[in-house]
Amino acid sequence: MNPLRQKIEREIRERGPIPFSRYMELCLYDPELGYYSRNAQQFGKAGDFYTSSDVHAVFGRLLARQFDEMWRALGSPERIELVELGPGRGLFAQDVLGWSEKKFPDFFRALRYLLIESSPALRERIKATLADHFKAGKAAWISGDEIPRVEETGKGTTSVVPNKGQEEWALAPEADAIVFANEFFDALPVEILSAQGSLRIDAHNGRFLETWAHPSPEELEFLDRHSIHPNPDERVEAPLAAQQFMDRVSSSIHHGFFVAIDYGYTREEQLAGRHRGTLKALRQHSISASPYEAPGEQDITADVNFTALAAAAEKHGMQAHKLVTQSQFLLGIGEANQFADAFEECRVPQERAKVALQLKHLVTPAGMGESFQVLIASKGMEKEKAAGLSGLNFGHKPTLSP
Repeated sequence: MNPLRQKIEREIRERGPIPFSRYMELCLYDPELGYYSRNAQQFGKAGDFYTSSDVHAVFGRLLARQFDEMWRALGSPERIELVELGPGRGLFAQDVLGWSEKKFPDFFRALRYLLIESSPALRERIKATLADHFKAGKAAWISGDEIPRVEETGKGTTSVVPNKGQEEWALAPEADAIVFANEFFDALPVEILSAQGSLRIDAHNGRFLETWAHPSPEELEFLDRHSIHPNPDERVEAPLAAQQFMDRVSSSIHHGFFVAIDYGYTREEQLAGRHRGTLKALRQHSISASPYEAPGEQDITADVNFTALAAAAEKHGMQAHKLVTQSQFLLGIGEANQFADAFEECRVPQERAKVALQLKHLVTPAGMGESFQVLIASKGMEKEKAAGLSGLNFGHKPTLSP
């Protein structure tokens, strides 16, 4: 029998039906048996999913160019901390550090790359991938888990609380920082709400069963604030963990940028009837039939509510900029030098053709280009200066000086 299923059933016997967010947290982040904890084989084309960093190094190279531009927009400080949330196998960090060292030496000298990763298996992979950078002091871990816990505070209510050690995570007040999250928020636990209430998971005779409880004040407040009360026979997600984590990020940044790339939606799209009930389980690049099958052996995600994420950032003094697609973002960065970052090392036409196909996958609607959105928020600087970033200005001349 699936050992994580046994562990979840034991918790249900001891505590009673658990919030869906707790079930999702155990499936993904249980220290020994969770999907992201047990091994690092789920990444890449042979695994269950792959990110933009798995497609080609140009993704990290283009972001290195954008990070350099952000550093200059911040006044080229002597030190800048680049914090990556959920860095996976460390491929993106490797590409950013390598390309920055080669192409943006001034930025590289100021850069310190900080990583937040809770999975022991992935931390081992990252340590190997970035061994030289760790040794040189360019890369380092940052304290605290990245996953907020959702615990029951009374009969039928829930509250988001930090994991043990998470209170240690904060940037120094004097630090200039860029916080980067690629496909991070879609994997944070969510509450599931319907007209029946807030979803709870029970167990009986070796099967998980869905039951419903009265929504918590936090859940009701979220629904009211974003006007997304579920219709009959409809389910919506309340990303309370993402909201709390965004609170921590935006309050920790005193002078810098936040960048999130993910698949998701805006409040307007949700009010139009789309993006309701976006929870899905993924296994071997296919959508699985149920999140209750093979716990710990499949990914579980929910589309990101970018309107709520931006509102959480602005609550702590950040300026959220216009949402752009990944296609617009990458084309804006690569426009000035015609994607020389991608093609520089191509020696023969066949290599150039292969890279062109990989780049196409990153920017076209048929690939990742239109399904992924990019949210950039800034703090401690003029909004107009931040809005001049090349990634936000595809087809327009950037206002930042070179």
